[in-house]
Amino acid sequence: MSVVLPPDVIGIIGGGQLGRMMIYRSKKLGFRFAVLDDKNAPAHVLADIVVEGSLKDKDAIEKLAKESDVLTYEIEHINTDALMDLYSKNCSIFPSPHVLHIIQDKLLQKELYIKNGLPYAPYFSDDLSASPDFSKVKFPIVQKTRKEGYDGRGVKVLRSEKDELLKGVSIFEELVDIDKELAVMVSRSRDGSIAVFPVTEMAFNPDHNICDTVIAPARVSGKITSEVCEIAVSAVKALDGVGIFGVEFFLDKKGNVLINEIAPRPHNSGHYTMEACVTCQFEQHVRAVTGLPLGDTSLLRPAVMLNLLGMPDSFGNVILQGYEEAMKIPGISIHLYGKKEVKPFRKMGHFTVTADTIDEAVKKAEHVRSILKISGENKTDKGEN
Repeated sequence: MSVVLPPDVIGIIGGGQLGRMMIYRSKKLGFRFAVLDDKNAPAHVLADIVVEGSLKDKDAIEKLAKESDVLTYEIEHINTDALMDLYSKNCSIFPSPHVLHIIQDKLLQKELYIKNGLPYAPYFSDDLSASPDFSKVKFPIVQKTRKEGYDGRGVKVLRSEKDELLKGVSIFEELVDIDKELAVMVSRSRDGSIAVFPVTEMAFNPDHNICDTVIAPARVSGKITSEVCEIAVSAVKALDGVGIFGVEFFLDKKGNVLINEIAPRPHNSGHYTMEACVTCQFEQHVRAVTGLPLGDTSLLRPAVMLNLLGMPDSFGNVILQGYEEAMKIPGISIHLYGKKEVKPFRKMGHFTVTADTIDEAVKKAEHVRSILKISGENKTDKGEN
């Protein structure tokens, strides 16, 4: 399989913020980009070629493939059958549709961990039953719908049998006694070369289970760091994955490292790499899927990344508060995603603060958090995130 070289076209299925950042951080390499998504997708303004349509539309995906020399994606919730058909006709797609098929289903992910001897949180499946048998279960447990979950959706902590269940076929995990949630970005190229970014720690919004803060490097021992990297690399190899992969972990209070989930694309926990690493996750993904040599993943400075979420009850056109004041702070980089409408807890952007020490970066980031807000023109409409 030949290497894809500039000015060839990279087709991205999905035009959200990840696609947008993939384009603006990789344009320097000389590639052109085609994007498939609806007409208001943030990445469209930067794309060389725009294909408007649904990510589930087979015809739209085939149209994108005709415009592209290699296909990739920035979201998992797409038509895998359409990709499988293209793949069978020797269309270059990375990560492969077979990887996506596993990642789309949390049960298949768990089975991958078991098959490859990777540590994971114990679970059981509801086996398509509308009424799971909890008679031998020790509460609390975590319900996760097998498909379509993201950004806190499709995940619920159940405290007793009386709690209302999420709709959909699910798996149920033991609630881990978490000390920290960790993540690491692993890149693997078409020739099997692997490069690993620094391990990070993540904090989540307690009300909506959305990643709120990422700290790099994670404040854990060298032993834990090595264990996380070893497990993450094993998981990506087991998938035979090509591209960048965000691998999330639980570190429990007994010091056990448990793999949680894998994302076959750039990931929220890797945004800090744009300012803090020699090569960022987005460029690295493009290098991997085109067959180019992987870049240096070294950390240049400690960093803290915070998501800019829509404020509660905010809808409508975007209102930025504290933008000028925040921009005055040394070491801050702000990324706005170009979304035209704000909704409660919707990811509207993020900012990264770099500093000489983690403590200094954390302090600066908390100061920025206190002044930089995204709200909407009205608080009367209702909508989805």
